[in-house]
Amino acid sequence: MKKVKALVLFSGGLDSILTAKILMEQEIKVFPIFFKSYFFGPEIAQKSAKEIELKLKVFDISREQLEIVKKPKFGYGQSMNPCLDCHILMLKKAKELMKGNSHGRIRISRAKRGLRFLHADFVATGEVLGERPMSQNKRALELVEKESSLSGYLLRPLSAKLLKPTISEEKGLVNREKLLDIKGRSRKGQIELAKRFKISFYPTPAGGCLLTDLEFGKKLKELFEKYPKCQGGDIELLKIGRHFWEGKIKIIVGRSRQENLKMKKLAKKGDILIEMENYPGPTTLIRNYYKKKKISEKILEKAKSLTKFYSTKTRDKKDVRFKIWKK
Repeated sequence: MKKVKALVLFSGGLDSILTAKILMEQEIKVFPIFFKSYFFGPEIAQKSAKEIELKLKVFDISREQLEIVKKPKFGYGQSMNPCLDCHILMLKKAKELMKGNSHGRIRISRAKRGLRFLHADFVATGEVLGERPMSQNKRALELVEKESSLSGYLLRPLSAKLLKPTISEEKGLVNREKLLDIKGRSRKGQIELAKRFKISFYPTPAGGCLLTDLEFGKKLKELFEKYPKCQGGDIELLKIGRHFWEGKIKIIVGRSRQENLKMKKLAKKGDILIEMENYPGPTTLIRNYYKKKKISEKILEKAKSLTKFYSTKTRDKKDVRFKIWKK
């Protein structure tokens, strides 16, 4: 008999761990996948997958997601988090994988009679009806399924009995009676299920996506307003340092040795770097988002002043010398 296969969107949180375990209990072959971006990484997912003896596949959607974050079709949450749009993107990629292969390349294989399903029978997620009021209500779940073109092939095992049966359930590939009817924000049902599966290593239910962070969201929104064509390097710089804008010119002051080193690595052609020659202190980067406007002496003086100010040993010193170089 053919082995049933499932792609599981695996964040590494308890819901996705339980989703994988529920399917594995039915002797379904589970392939956990993670889509990384500028705003979230796979570290937690990798650790959780290892704990339940699964090999995680990681795919990079950074560039595509960034364009969606700039102009989301379905809008933002409380910060700059377009959760519906991001989830739809991931599910579209999962569909490509479902019709592709299991070797890490997102590719659709074509046979003589159209598309050939090589990877999996369906896609599963750890979504719970009502757990997140804005992105996991019934309307949102139906919208995501429709927009990702996975209608009938998207299974949510934790809430499946509260939702319309999928094609995999109707065909008997998945036993619907062994799926669950969990709903709401309470974690009681998941915790009880974790005890049954003897799972004790799951991470706390905290947001792992930078887009949900209000302070990061403010910096990102300002960057989009100042320079809509920003790319990955600009996003990475948002994660470090203290940020100051002068029109479309940004000054970033490092807060630690690690940030100073990272800032130097992220510096690109045209950036200016500033350090103190005769005292320890931060590295400061100046990035010019004007096409033709040059960095003025006034901007340079402000950057030097900030560099000096954020080194507590030099605030009152008058003999500070600066090293300034252009990438």
